[in-house]
Amino acid sequence: MNPAQAWSVALIGLQGVLVEVEVHVGSGLPKTVIVGLPDSALMEAKDRCRAAMSSCRFGWPSDPVTINLSPAALPKAGSHYDLSIAAAMGAVKKLCSREALADCVIFGELSLDGRVRPIRGLLPALLCVQQHGFAKVIVPTAQLREAALVKGLSVTGVTDLSELFDVLRGGAGGTPPAVIETQTDGGRTLDLADVVGQVEAKWALEVAAAGRHHLFLHGPPGVGKTLLAERLPGVLPDLTESEALEVSAIHSLVGKQVDSLITRPPYANPHHSATIPALVGGGSRIATPGAISMAHRGVLFLDEAPEFAPKALEALRVPLESGRAVIARAAATTVFPASFQLVLAANPCPCGLAATPGAACSCTSQSVRRYAERISGPILDRVDMHQQLRPLKAFMREKANTQESSVAVAERVLQARNRQVDRLREFGFRTNAEVAGALIRKKLPLPEGIEKLENAVRMGRLSARGVDKTLRISWTIADLAQAPKPTAEHLDIALAMRSGQER
Repeated sequence: MNPAQAWSVALIGLQGVLVEVEVHVGSGLPKTVIVGLPDSALMEAKDRCRAAMSSCRFGWPSDPVTINLSPAALPKAGSHYDLSIAAAMGAVKKLCSREALADCVIFGELSLDGRVRPIRGLLPALLCVQQHGFAKVIVPTAQLREAALVKGLSVTGVTDLSELFDVLRGGAGGTPPAVIETQTDGGRTLDLADVVGQVEAKWALEVAAAGRHHLFLHGPPGVGKTLLAERLPGVLPDLTESEALEVSAIHSLVGKQVDSLITRPPYANPHHSATIPALVGGGSRIATPGAISMAHRGVLFLDEAPEFAPKALEALRVPLESGRAVIARAAATTVFPASFQLVLAANPCPCGLAATPGAACSCTSQSVRRYAERISGPILDRVDMHQQLRPLKAFMREKANTQESSVAVAERVLQARNRQVDRLREFGFRTNAEVAGALIRKKLPLPEGIEKLENAVRMGRLSARGVDKTLRISWTIADLAQAPKPTAEHLDIALAMRSGQER
C-alpha cells in the first residue's frame, strides 16, 4: 500500500519543528515499528494506537506496519503523536481521505478505548503551526480553550477516534469556547498590609519591584522575610500580551492546564532540597523547564538560601545575567527563557539568633562564617539590593489600618515603570535592571557625587558590576520620586541599598 501522511510538531524546549508522520503497510508477518528517534513514550504509541483502533472497531493491519517520523535525525518525545499516527493509519484504511490530512496538524494522546486525552506543550506547538502557515488544527476537546489562545487558526476538538474520522470526513467536531480573560491573581490576594512593621524593608521591596531588581533579605527568623517575598508579585504590573503568551507557553510545556493567558507575573519558590535540574531544567534526552523558567517574567524566591546545595546556587550565575537557560544534551541543546526577578532570604547563622538582641546564639564564629559562605560572592554580586531586617519591638501594638496596602504600592510601581518605558524605549529596554552598563554610564545623565562610586571601587567595596547596579537603583529611586534624573541623595540611598547598610 502507498504510505499516508499526517502532520504533528516536535518540541525542543519552546521551539517547535514540523514533523511529517508517515504510515506504510507492507506484506509479511505482523509487526509494527516506529522509526525517527522516538523516546520511550513515543515508542509505546504503536501499542496505544493499535489497541485504540481495535477498540473502536476500525482494526489494525495484520501485516508489517512502519511508522516514520520525519525529519528522522531529530529526537522526538511525548505522547502527542498518537492521534496523527491513527489519522494516517485511517487514511491507509480509507476511513478518511488523504487530502483531508494534507493541510491539517493533529495533536492528542490516545487511551486504549479510543478516547483522546490532553497533551503537554499544546500552546508552543500551536505557535509553531501558526509560523508554518497551517490553518487547520485538531486537538483534544479538553484543550480547546488553550488552543483558542493562538489567533488565526481554525481549531476543532475531538473526544475519541470516531469523532476524529468524522471530522476528517467533513463533520463539525468541537469548536473553541470563549477565552477566559484572567487565569491567576499573581499574589493579589496577599496584601503588604498584612506585614507588621519593617517599613524600610517594604520600601526596599517597592524599589525592587519598580526597577525589577534582585533582592537579598537577611535577618533572624520570623521577622517577615518570606511574607515580603510572597507579596512581591502582587505589586508588579501585569504582563504585556507577548510576555503573557510566552509565560503561558512555558506552563503548557510542563503540563499545566492553560485555559487563558497568564497575565500576572508568576511566582516560584522551590524547596531548598531542589537539585540543579529542578532549578535550571534538565532531562536525559530533551530537557524540560526548571523553576527559573517557571518564574520567567516573574519572581523566583529561594527561602533559606544557604540551605540550597552550593552547586545549585552557582548554576544561577549565567541565567541571572543572560535571562535564559541553555541546557546541552547529547541529543539536542535546549534554550528556555529565564528572565526572572530573584529574591533570596537567609538567617544570620544556623540557629538564626545571631542578630536578635537578648537571644543566646549557640553558633561558633566558624560555623557562622561557613553558613554565610554557602552563598558565594559571585552570586551575591549579581544581586542588586541587600536588605537587613531587624526583630520587631512592638508587634502587638501595631495597628492594621496604619499599614500600606499592596494596591497603593502597585500604583506607584506602575507609574515608575511607565517612566522607565518612556525613557528607555529608544534603547529597546523596559526596566532599569535590564539597561546595559555602557548605556547607563554613557547615554543617560549621571547623578552628582559619582566620585563616591569610584572611591568604593578603589577601596574594593564595589565591583564594576556593582557600579552599574548602583546606578540602576538610583534611577529607580528617581523614577519613584518622579525626578527627571538621580540626585546625589538618590545615589547615597542606592549605595546603602547595594551594600545592605541601614538607612
